[in-house]
Amino acid sequence: RMVEIGRVVFIGKGDNEGKLATIVNIVDGNKVLIDGPASGVLRTVRNLKDLQLTKFKVPIRLQQRTKNVEKAWTEAEISKKWAETTWAKKLAARKIRANLTDFERYKLMRAKQARNRLIKVELAKLKRAARKA
Repeated sequence: RMVEIGRVVFIGKGDNEGKLATIVNIVDGNKVLIDGPASGVLRTVRNLKDLQLTKFKVPIRLQQRTKNVEKAWTEAEISKKWAETTWAKKLAARKIRANLTDFERYKLMRAKQARNRLIKVELAKLKRAARKA
């Protein structure tokens, strides 16, 4: 993945953390101008250390206006494609887990224990069958 005009980035730190934006211009080796009108990110210069590059790319030209960036974003269906990635699913699961109550955490623990018990029993059956054969 290369830093290029139109590359979709995930903002990992600072303002708008957890949102997607598009690289509109490269300022220097460390900073880029990003814009994310579809995700609510205003046009700003950000350090590359705060951003993570995704596999998506929007077909835009250098320094394109916000309305054109939004149009290209919706035509490429970036929001829908992003929601289908494992990265986005992991972030959503982490968010759900962070908001669990004590009782929900307890129920999850018990469900995991039951699942692991079933797996252990089936594995023992397979080992016994393999020993006999």
